[in-house]
Amino acid sequence: MLLNKRILVGICGGIASYKAIELVSQLQQAGALVDVIMTEHAEDFVRPLTFSTMSHRPVYTDLWEPSGEAAETHIALAEEADLLAIVPATANTIARLAYGIADNMLTTVALATRAPLLLAPAMYKDMFTHPATQANLNLLRERGAYIVEPEVGRLASGAVGPGRLPDTETLLGAIRVALGRHGDLAGRRVIVTAGGTQEPIDPVRYIGNRSSGKMGYTLATEARDRGAHVILVSGPVALSAPYGVELHRVDTAIEMRDAVHRLVVDADVLIMSAAVADFRPAQAAAQKIKKSGSEVEGHDNEGGFSIHLVRNPDILGELAERFNDPNGRGSARQRLIRVGFAAETEKLIAYAQTKLVQKHLDLLIANDVSRPDSGFGTDTNKVLIFHTNGTMEDLPVMPKTDVAAAIWDRIVPLLHTT
Repeated sequence: MLLNKRILVGICGGIASYKAIELVSQLQQAGALVDVIMTEHAEDFVRPLTFSTMSHRPVYTDLWEPSGEAAETHIALAEEADLLAIVPATANTIARLAYGIADNMLTTVALATRAPLLLAPAMYKDMFTHPATQANLNLLRERGAYIVEPEVGRLASGAVGPGRLPDTETLLGAIRVALGRHGDLAGRRVIVTAGGTQEPIDPVRYIGNRSSGKMGYTLATEARDRGAHVILVSGPVALSAPYGVELHRVDTAIEMRDAVHRLVVDADVLIMSAAVADFRPAQAAAQKIKKSGSEVEGHDNEGGFSIHLVRNPDILGELAERFNDPNGRGSARQRLIRVGFAAETEKLIAYAQTKLVQKHLDLLIANDVSRPDSGFGTDTNKVLIFHTNGTMEDLPVMPKTDVAAAIWDRIVPLLHTT
């Protein structure tokens, strides 16, 4: 996504400018060609040498330097840029951009470029909420600028309110969103489920599985980077929501089923990568079950305890009926691409082929979770991709980011054949 992208990072004169050092470093490490443009007062907070060291490229500051080279360079920077990200964006620079004032290197490049503009405002809370600043931001937003809303928190002044520059991970996510606006999933609405479900035994215990949610979250992030509106339905996981993704948290299989059925209306793609529990306790105890509580149903005379399990709903099976019924809503008005996952420990190919057919899926992604390089919680995966025409692709062990890209590469053509 960022490899070989030419990204201009504008640095304005604010205390938050030091946070942009890590951003420039991360962009450079991701393979982007990063050119930094600093305003005069930005140099009062961070020296140009710092950014030059992080970007491995010259830093541009003075449009009016005597040689005249900067006046020529600013045109080249503007024409070659894939994105102009101003981090932090001060109230002063926002006002200049809104009214087309070009009186320094940064604002001149901003006026000359046709690349997408991303602004990350950071300032004192009352400056940010002032009607003039909000009007300027709205004006720039109407022109197509992407605004990264500041966080609410403690500011450099000691006051608490909106105006904090978001962390680097959020800024990187926003940059990816801005770059992917016209990607091959632009205008598409996709739903990804992720993580496992937790089926309560009592208020303390539950039946669950080892799913970390990493594959699902990576699939959601990849779709976001390709321009999709992404809805992530997530079971309990220890992962942060990707920036720019609409997150719906659930705990149980029934909650996930209800969320998917509610959200799938007008969706183009559903990827069920969540490890949904097949069974749940027939009835959860209202209070914590005690070891010595022989009076509680389920205890036996030997100190053991049994739980009666009932089958959970088959989400993909229900959707197969809904979207393949000739009299149903889906077949007449909507073609939903459905992708399933099969996490197995034996007979991987046989089980995957059966699931693909029974659930009327467009693709089935299968992996052997007993392998150390593709089990739960790993950062790599080894998958087989099954197609409706009977073909099977055996992909090598890859990082989950590459697996996610490969899966979406196979989904995109399906969207153009429906």
